Amino acid sequence: MRPAKFIALLCLLAFPGFAEESPLVSLETSAAGAGWQAVGRLNLGKRGFCTGTLIAPDLVLTAAHCLFDKETGARIADQDIEFLAGWRNGRAEAYRGARTSIAHPDYIYSGAKSLDRVAFDLALIALDQPIRLPQITPFATAGRPARGDAVGVVSYAQDRAEAPSLQKTCHVLDRAPDIVVFSCDVDFGSSGAPIFALRDGQMKIVSVVSAKADVEGKRVALGSVLTGRLEELRAELDADHQRSGMGNNKVRLLSGGQAGGAKFVKP
Repeated sequence: MRPAKFIALLCLLAFPGFAEESPLVSLETSAAGAGWQAVGRLNLGKRGFCTGTLIAPDLVLTAAHCLFDKETGARIADQDIEFLAGWRNGRAEAYRGARTSIAHPDYIYSGAKSLDRVAFDLALIALDQPIRLPQITPFATAGRPARGDAVGVVSYAQDRAEAPSLQKTCHVLDRAPDIVVFSCDVDFGSSGAPIFALRDGQMKIVSVVSAKADVEGKRVALGSVLTGRLEELRAELDADHQRSGMGNNKVRLLSGGQAGGAKFVKP
């Protein structure tokens, strides 16, 4: 099923009510942020910021659209990308630049904010130096969650850019083969934020925030599926580790409109 059609069909569904949705909690103290230091703020030149997460000492997972200037559609230069691990109140646990960055090869940046792009809205950033600190442990990833699963999210966003916030419990409202719809509370700046689920006794990343949406007046978050996509990204990064700038990651701007039934907003 095409993602746009999937989201349109959501308007016909009655989302289940979850009484156990938890509020956002600021991780502004060292004690509160313990264990989450691998999540950091991605500063993107003068464009703004997103959220990213270490999945290896030298590898950050985020959303592909974070790598593009939202005004011009141009790729943000790697030298203008900075990862601030565990950024909190003006200080990070570690500061790193980007050696190279790559969006999923099937991702198409669209100023029209097409829903179809969510399926491939994933990117990897290879850092200029690995982060090897005892308090920072990269997170493992896992397969996509099922409808009704409890998940959580750690993110930065507008009005909370100086410290991450944790929503310990939100839920998977629905999913298509390539997109997951969550009840999680996200906002501008949350793009690229990790969606976590408890797997084998560990918190693992099962999706990445791509956008927030409004479906029949209900605010939801849209996430990309990692299964298969992350492997494709790693292979692309390995094959083109010396590529800089745009390389083969060419921008194609689309003029298509939004899908009916859902208001799509990029965090």
